[in-house]
Amino acid sequence: MAAEVLAKAGLAVTVYEHKRSVGRKLLLAGRGGLNITHSEPIDAMLGRYSEATPSLAAALRGFTPHDLRAWCAELGEPTFVGSTGRVFPASFRATPLLRAWLARLEDLNVAIRVGHRWHGWAKRPDGGVDTQRLTFERSGGTMIEAVSDVTILALGGASWPRVGSDGRWVDTLAQLGVQVATLRAANCGVLLAWSANFVGQFGGVPLKNIAVTVGDVRVRGDAVVTTAGLEGGPIYAQSQPIRDSIDRLGSCTLRFDLQPDLTVGQLEERLARGRPNDSLSAMLQRIGLSKASIALLRELTSNQVPRDSKTLAPLIKSLSIEVRSLMPIDRAISTAGGVAFSELDDVLMIKRLPGVFVAGEMVDWEAPTGGYLLQASFSTAVLAARGAIDFVARPE
Repeated sequence: MAAEVLAKAGLAVTVYEHKRSVGRKLLLAGRGGLNITHSEPIDAMLGRYSEATPSLAAALRGFTPHDLRAWCAELGEPTFVGSTGRVFPASFRATPLLRAWLARLEDLNVAIRVGHRWHGWAKRPDGGVDTQRLTFERSGGTMIEAVSDVTILALGGASWPRVGSDGRWVDTLAQLGVQVATLRAANCGVLLAWSANFVGQFGGVPLKNIAVTVGDVRVRGDAVVTTAGLEGGPIYAQSQPIRDSIDRLGSCTLRFDLQPDLTVGQLEERLARGRPNDSLSAMLQRIGLSKASIALLRELTSNQVPRDSKTLAPLIKSLSIEVRSLMPIDRAISTAGGVAFSELDDVLMIKRLPGVFVAGEMVDWEAPTGGYLLQASFSTAVLAARGAIDFVARPE
């Protein structure tokens, strides 16, 4: 996106990509339909970001969800708003959008060099770095230099490193004194030590229509049992407070409501109406619990599930488990951390490295899934590119 904005302003632009093709993370996001942005008002959207700094707010107001949807339509990919307010391309895929986008960049004479990993900058005689001379390692192992008037770094966080964002840039900037908040897993699942029997039967099975509460925040949706723990919307949405609690206390309590549509009193009444000869499973299925939810109830009580309705009903509404670890960062949807906003000016230029801008997940902001991640990546790219255009235009 930064390359497109720069090229439209008449600048000669080269994109250096260390993988063998571009857009791999966009294609990965497309597997879920490419939730490209969200339809909620911009003021509400700003509240979704952990660091709604003036520059991040300026980026989102300067290139809004409406602008992003118009941009998609110009590329032949009109968008629609889903039932939850999330926005998707009509094709529900990333490939057509990326193909049209690359064709546009080609028309704008943007050069793309794949198989080039950025290593930093060439040294000056005084020991500093020359930010106009970038160094790259090519796929074959040879090193080259590239000269540039201005640079935008868009190297991602550290999630899904196989598609390109491996966080190796952190040391390069930190060695130059740039403050970088530690990259950490965000929008990710939790690690849990399930019993072999439980995970053998229910690994990969969704826990449908449950609510998960962390602290005072309750999120409804479907979670998924995995061999390593739990994933899914209600877990991803609360990964930040889970992570913060683990950092502060060493663990975090998750409370599951396995029947969020009924009150404790309603559950008690329905359980009390059960047939005396019903098995426990039959009784629980009769009040609407799925086999996976029943199995979770057994798992978290060491199969000591009470039959008394006054004891069982509150348990179904508030089944607890202690979590001590999140999924590793390479399994996370996104990452928290990155270049501190205090290191950046209002157009995302690194203050101590004039002419070097950053965009996307390299910057220290965090947001939930729902289109917010891609929107902020696009918006910060536009802001950085506009800043770069102004920088180049400055008189010597």
